[in-house]
Amino acid sequence: MKKLSTALLAGLAGACFSGIASAQTNPYAAKPAAPTVTYPRVNRAAAFEVVPGWPARPPDVGWGQVCAVALDRQENIWIHTRTNQAVQVYAADGRFLKSWPAPGTNSIAHGLRIDAGGNVWLTDVGRHTVTKHASADGRVLLTLGVVGEPGCDEKHFFKPTDIAFAPNGDLYVSDGYGNARIVHFDKDGNYLGAWGELGTKPGCFSIPHNVVCDSQGRVYVADRNNACIQVFDGQGKLLDVWRDLLVPWGLWITPQDDIWVCGSAPMVWSVDPKYPTAPLGCPPKDQLVMRFNTAGKLLQLWTFPKAADGEEKTGMLNWLHSIALDAQGDLYCADIIGRRLQKFLHKTPGP
Repeated sequence: MKKLSTALLAGLAGACFSGIASAQTNPYAAKPAAPTVTYPRVNRAAAFEVVPGWPARPPDVGWGQVCAVALDRQENIWIHTRTNQAVQVYAADGRFLKSWPAPGTNSIAHGLRIDAGGNVWLTDVGRHTVTKHASADGRVLLTLGVVGEPGCDEKHFFKPTDIAFAPNGDLYVSDGYGNARIVHFDKDGNYLGAWGELGTKPGCFSIPHNVVCDSQGRVYVADRNNACIQVFDGQGKLLDVWRDLLVPWGLWITPQDDIWVCGSAPMVWSVDPKYPTAPLGCPPKDQLVMRFNTAGKLLQLWTFPKAADGEEKTGMLNWLHSIALDAQGDLYCADIIGRRLQKFLHKTPGP
């Protein structure tokens, strides 16, 4: 057989490669443009928007660590702060209304609640007391605990933190930093019993930090170091434990029995040299507000910017300690390290 000529071989090879190329996608060929997706821009989530410059605090009214916030029936905003003007009252529009001085030596403000009759209750971890005051002038109407005497019996507290009111008027004191129990009184302050001890098992506490009651008389306890909320009946029977959702600091309950909690995300216990003896979550790694129903189902969650110490800007939170809500759903936030109270307007979902 004669050898094929060089020209013929080149022609056959060109035809072969041309066929292969035509059978494959050319990587350099222009591709059709992908269609553009236009998403519907509808806000499906509620949000909170800070009110700058709120409240209009007078220059001679100081703020220390703001430990507690609550609203009265007129929706005036009351705070308990670690300064000489320990109780301060503001209108919803931010106007300053009045203040009360600190009660005396060794006072360390902690809790503030307002009962159905409009009386103001203050919890003081330094004086080991819970006191009931007339809202008009701050006059003391009842004292639970013995001023300056820590203890763990029917008459004494050891650094109590908060008080809650049952529908029948009974009182529940979370007691607290020194003791690890809930103390039960009738509406007149007569001792009815107590439950709890220091520990990590259900029914035990490690800083019962806040307490509220719902319309059925159930008692909800923010068990701070154990990173849970424990639920009891009015006699101290354990009903439920909501675990590992957050490190709870403050509780607020609405007339509809929505349970609002502020705190920080669960975290590993570590010792910050700046706060060597502080409880779990000090400093917090973030700032959360959650809304639950009475069955413990999380209904909504919000995160807020966490400020660095000394670098707090409007809308940031730093050691959020207490929250309250008004009838419009606006949120009031009390800071420990931030040393201030802020108001956040509730923004409903919509366009």
